Amino acid sequence: MSSSHDSLEWREPRQSLGLEPGAVHVWRARLDQPATVIDRYWATLSADEQERAARFHFPGGRNNYVVGRGVLRELLGRYLGMLPSAVSLTYSDHGKPALTEGCGSLPLRFNLAHSGRLALYGFTLDRLIGIDIEKNRPDFAGQRIADRFFSSREADALRALPKEQREEAFLNCWTRKEAYIKARGEGLSFPLDAFDVSLKPGEPAALLATQGDPQEASRWSMFALHVEDGYAAALAVEGQGADVSCFDWRP
Repeated sequence: MSSSHDSLEWREPRQSLGLEPGAVHVWRARLDQPATVIDRYWATLSADEQERAARFHFPGGRNNYVVGRGVLRELLGRYLGMLPSAVSLTYSDHGKPALTEGCGSLPLRFNLAHSGRLALYGFTLDRLIGIDIEKNRPDFAGQRIADRFFSSREADALRALPKEQREEAFLNCWTRKEAYIKARGEGLSFPLDAFDVSLKPGEPAALLATQGDPQEASRWSMFALHVEDGYAAALAVEGQGADVSCFDWRP
């Protein structure tokens, strides 16, 4: 059974960013930054990241990408004790970023997600990690999506809730499922209906069951993250007993 601790509080970071075994650090960052911050982070990006940023058609999307990647590089640099521009990243076949082999001396694992004006980052040592955030969209056809893509258990659970709880429940389910498949590094090649997560508002976040492997759920911890009103977010971490700390990033 997965575990959850939904009373995680956001606080100012410590001066030292050391990660101990079993610790998980989650960072919350705002992407709507002034031009001075955007320019500073642009200078830290790799050539391929700058090329990708330049392909954004709208300035808002481009600036969000630059800040999102710039914050990631800054945080990685602080954990690894190196300049942000010196951090070397590689990507899996499904697009999950990781440190290039030999970059830094820590077995650092991380994941990131963004929606609206917010970004989340998760860091830990020697364990798989996934994180997701979604901004509420009242016009979203939640039940139709659940019926098509979620497990039958989840779709039925969503349908059984009072109408006023369904939007929150849908986003709970979506972010928890995304966090889990991102942690596994398989992207949407891993079927969303092949596992069940909790979704009812007020209940702990949990990976409940997976098809074909009755022991898989016990290998993971899952956490609901309250980042800001109007958003849902979740964290999935391999193993039990994770000590999660949540920090606010400041430029």
